[in-house]
Amino acid sequence: MIKEQRILAVCPARGGSKGIPLKNIQLFMGVPLVARVGHLVTEIAGIDRAIVSTDSEKIAEIAQESGLEMPFYRPEYLSGDRISDLEVLSHALVEMERLDGVRYDIVVMLQPTSPLRTKEHVEDTIQMLIDGDWDAVWTVSETDSKNHPLKQLTVNDGQLDYYDQSGKKIIARQQLVPVYHRNGVAYAIRRSCLLEQQSISGERTGALVLEGDLVSIDTYWDLELAEYIYAKSQE
Repeated sequence: MIKEQRILAVCPARGGSKGIPLKNIQLFMGVPLVARVGHLVTEIAGIDRAIVSTDSEKIAEIAQESGLEMPFYRPEYLSGDRISDLEVLSHALVEMERLDGVRYDIVVMLQPTSPLRTKEHVEDTIQMLIDGDWDAVWTVSETDSKNHPLKQLTVNDGQLDYYDQSGKKIIARQQLVPVYHRNGVAYAIRRSCLLEQQSISGERTGALVLEGDLVSIDTYWDLELAEYIYAKSQE
C-alpha cells in the first residue's frame, strides 16, 4: 500500500503464443520470463498482492515458484489471441476483490515480455500515477527517428507510396516531432479507469518516458537482443 492506495499487480501470461510457443516461459538469462516478474515484485514493498493470470498449468507452476500467486485460472473465454488487456485486468481485479474481500485502488500490469524492467521502473510508474492523480500511467520510449510514422511507406501491387502524405515534406529528421511507443515495462491503472471508464488509459493518461534500450519480446530475435543488452549492461 502506498499513500493508503491498495495495489494489485497482475502478470498476464496465457499459454498460447503464435510468435514463440509458450513465450511467457522462455528462458531469459537462464530464468523463465514469467519468473522474472515474480522475482521483481517480491522486491517492491508497496504492492499488496501480486498474481499471475494464466490458463496454463505449466506457467502457473513456474509463476508460483517465483513469488507470484495463482488464486484462479483464467477462464477459457479470456484465453484467445484477440483478448484485450482491459478484459484480462478487469476480470483479475473483480475476481481478486471477491476472493480477498477488499477493494484494490490501483492495478499494475507487468507483462512477462519486458525482461529489462527494473524495480525502479515499476515504483516510479506507481508513484507518478498517485502524485499526478492520473487515470493511468504507461511507460514509453522515444521512437527512433528512422521509424517515425512520417517515414513509413506502403506497397500496393508493387507501387511505393507514403503511409502519410505529409512524409513527402520531410527533408531532415530535425523536422520530425518526437513520437513515442509502448515499451511494455509497466502500466499503472486506477480501479475507476478499468471498471467505470472501461479503459486502460482513460481520460487522463500520464507518460513515464524511460531511457535506454527496452526490448519487448515477440520473436526469438527480440529475446536474443534483450539478452545481449542485458549482458552488456552487466560489464
